[in-house]
Amino acid sequence: MAKVQSFADKAKGKKKVEGVTVKVIKSMKTDGGAYKFNEKFVKLADISKVTDIK
Repeated sequence: MAKVQSFADKAKGKKKVEGVTVKVIKSMKTDGGAYKFNEKFVKLADISKVTDIK
């Protein structure tokens, strides 16, 4: 038997996520002189708060 639920029905049921998710990349210099990069995703309420990330 075929599915009754369509893609439009699935998309309509999902909640709208408030805010913006940005990817933060920090660089660190190791003792050996190489660079290491740490990546993480941060959820912000407003895109103008990007400069406040530490």
